Amino acid sequence: MTSTNPAQSSAPPDPAANSFQVDLRGLVDLLSHHLYSSPRVYVRELMQNAVDAITARQAIDPDARPRIRLWAEDGTVGISDDGIGLTSDEAHSLLATIGRSSKRGGEHGLETARKEFLGQFGIGLLACFVVATEIRVVTRSARDLTAPPVEWLATDDGSYTVRELDHEARPEPGTTVLLRARHGAEEWMVPAKVEQLARDYGSLLPYDITFQAGPGAEPRPVTDRPAVWDRPHPTPAARRVALAGHCAQVFGFTPLDSIDLDLPVAGVRGVAYVLPGPTSPAHRSGHRVHLKGMLLTDQASNLLPDWAFFVRVVLDTDTLRPTASRENLYDDETLAAVREALGSRIRTWLAELAASEPERLAAFLGVHHLGVKSLARHDAELLGLMLPWLPFETSDGSMSLEEFAAAHSDIHFTRTVEEFRQIAPIAAAHGLGVINAGYIYDADLLALLPTVRPELKVTELDAGAVTERLDPVPTGVELALAGFLSTARTRLEAQGCDVVLRAFQPVAVPALYLDDRQARQERDRTAALDSADSLWTGILGSLRGSAPRARLVLNHNNPLIRRIAGLPDETLTGTAVESLYGQALLMSQRPLRPADSALLNRAFLGLLEWATHSHDAQEGHK
Repeated sequence: MTSTNPAQSSAPPDPAANSFQVDLRGLVDLLSHHLYSSPRVYVRELMQNAVDAITARQAIDPDARPRIRLWAEDGTVGISDDGIGLTSDEAHSLLATIGRSSKRGGEHGLETARKEFLGQFGIGLLACFVVATEIRVVTRSARDLTAPPVEWLATDDGSYTVRELDHEARPEPGTTVLLRARHGAEEWMVPAKVEQLARDYGSLLPYDITFQAGPGAEPRPVTDRPAVWDRPHPTPAARRVALAGHCAQVFGFTPLDSIDLDLPVAGVRGVAYVLPGPTSPAHRSGHRVHLKGMLLTDQASNLLPDWAFFVRVVLDTDTLRPTASRENLYDDETLAAVREALGSRIRTWLAELAASEPERLAAFLGVHHLGVKSLARHDAELLGLMLPWLPFETSDGSMSLEEFAAAHSDIHFTRTVEEFRQIAPIAAAHGLGVINAGYIYDADLLALLPTVRPELKVTELDAGAVTERLDPVPTGVELALAGFLSTARTRLEAQGCDVVLRAFQPVAVPALYLDDRQARQERDRTAALDSADSLWTGILGSLRGSAPRARLVLNHNNPLIRRIAGLPDETLTGTAVESLYGQALLMSQRPLRPADSALLNRAFLGLLEWATHSHDAQEGHK
């Protein structure tokens, strides 16, 4: 018996090749509802094809006139260019084949071709079916001057015709495109709308474009070159005024300042406008990006580092890559490099202000110190540069870290705004330097402070540090009040809180509740221990540490404390201490545990009971 080796068998015949059938109506629906954000992009596609045709024409005929004319009337829109044009065969091959483009190079020339032209994805003229029911193209080739003009006529049912015309139909090379509005899309072909879209998309395009609102109307320029940031101005002040006017026109606000973004190596030229008011660091601003002069998007949110939320950018680029819809930037390595370069430019601008224009820097930081703090977290050099300027809330008032460090070599900070506001007046009265690190970025910056100022000691505020700064009461006084302190400590033992007696300012504060991170952790561990089963009780019990407990500091300078300390009724004394604890806890704005809520209710009802009982007793003696 002989076996047959499959590898030696003849290969089966190739199956018959078939072409995809494209439903044009389905394609239009895909373009309008999924690829493009709005039908308005049809104007961009028309101008883009015209600009690329001019670019291709000038490559073979540098003396050709780079003119583009756009018009609109009675539900039709037209555009004419003196570009490269098409022959009859090219019209068949290029205009009716999805994915093919006259702008593509050969196998080795594709990337070069992409650098020269705006369009890259071959969707091209078909995008105009988003608003048009019929597209008519009359074109004549500049490559073959003997070829006759060609008419390509397509409708949205997916059919098209191509026919040759007499030479008089198009005496010169170039292309004219006419669109007829589809039902429901007439608003996009109103002359005023077309002109506004043309200016929006094409104001920075490299060739002269004019718009005409009807046959007898005067053509008006669409392009407005050079860009405002490239125009000469008599003085720097005049340039700032011009840029401010441009910002107001584009973004609707007058900028606090402007930053030039001239990065030839990155292929970027433009300007960043500083917002005149504060904005959230979480807000992602939309930036306006032109690609080779054509507006790509006014909502680019991935152009700058996250920390640069205080600026809005307008720029033109020839290096960044657009998405398939050409309505945003493709987030690749090139964009990452440009993003880093733009961030570096903004950082340099801040350094230049700090070195030479402190008044402008102060005005900027008065509005946008959060953005600079965000940047300084990752840049020790910038933090050192900004130390004399960045504002912080301190126990000595609002000031920079530089000013605060001049008065306090030992710097304490609180992690919450509530804790700071409770302790600030007491710390100020007793010379304790405390910074409020409850605001965003401040805790991170304080942690970095010793890296730029090694002589400074920065620690989180703890109960012991505060207590040590408060004045002790005389030993004889404390011994005389030993019974009162014993009662107070017994009443608050269940709350995990110690009681100490000190004399401090301001006198109006009767009691101060102090704890720190270690005390809170110990309290949470104890709460978990109380609710744990036998296994976890043993584990948690073994974790018991020697962390200090929270403290209720009673102010011996306060008259109320002295009266409570002299009460003869031990039960009333305990109720009063519980009330002081509850009031101090509420003033610190810390969350209440169930045990704390129960204590507050008990103390409140106890005081009511004592007050009403005392009143009844007085009435009985009358």
